[in-house]
Amino acid sequence: MFERLKSGLSSLVNKVTTTELKPENLRMILFEFKLILIENDVAVQVAEHICDELERRLTGVQVKRLSDRGKIVEKSLREIILEVMQTNEKINLFKAIEEKRKKKEPYVILFVGINGTGKTTTIAKTAYLLNRRGYSVVLACSDTYRAGSIEQLETHAKRLGFKVIRHTYGADPAAVAYDTVNHARAHGTNVVLIDTAGRMQTNRNLMDELAKIKRVVKPDLTVLTVDSLTGNDAVIQAEEFNKSVGIDATILTKVDADVKGGSALSVTYVTKKPILFIGTGQKYEDLEEFKPEKFVDMILKQN
Repeated sequence: MFERLKSGLSSLVNKVTTTELKPENLRMILFEFKLILIENDVAVQVAEHICDELERRLTGVQVKRLSDRGKIVEKSLREIILEVMQTNEKINLFKAIEEKRKKKEPYVILFVGINGTGKTTTIAKTAYLLNRRGYSVVLACSDTYRAGSIEQLETHAKRLGFKVIRHTYGADPAAVAYDTVNHARAHGTNVVLIDTAGRMQTNRNLMDELAKIKRVVKPDLTVLTVDSLTGNDAVIQAEEFNKSVGIDATILTKVDADVKGGSALSVTYVTKKPILFIGTGQKYEDLEEFKPEKFVDMILKQN
């Protein structure tokens, strides 16, 4: 994963290590580095922020040995990237679910995102993960538009042994979500996972409908699924969904196939919302908690 971003960071460290740390020297190197970041799906504003911070922190630093200079560059990079990925909001999902369970109330998660991001599969993976942690789960088929969407969710549910609440195609998605929450409340189910239609972020009517679902069921968490392979499109989607619907966190899918890695940096910086999980494969167990420190270690690791 992230081979190209890793290579770009390594190249920067090597170049700066052999250069006198003067502004005129750094600017050319950092301009080239900014282009490398952008080519690897880092949003322009994020790439500019990283390079500006590097110039500010490295200019005039006095070190004698090249090896020490390399360590200083890498340390600065690590700090800046971690700062980029920091959010004011921290989500402890299992603690939050446990608190609702003590109140005998279901914890409700609304999943949003456009078609093709792996949203329905991610819901199945999340259900599997929660069930392994000892929580009961019910799924809501609130995607009542896309042909085959209900059957797709039902197939996952059947394999995993979960209950699905569904209406007919064309039904009111908010009504399906509402019925599912009531079912969970009546049966003591711990978590409700709501699937929604894959909306293009520019479709105003469909975005308004998502907002309606939120008003009706008042989810505890609204999660945007983002395909890490879509590059800067991922950033545009995240911005628009956050502005139109309001999101609390993101899940990055298809990370195992992502050789660039910039989406993880950009989506967090732009939305100021944490990445909750990353999808790392096709199996139900291929959903990992996202840890910024682990991500930074990975992309700065020397081969």
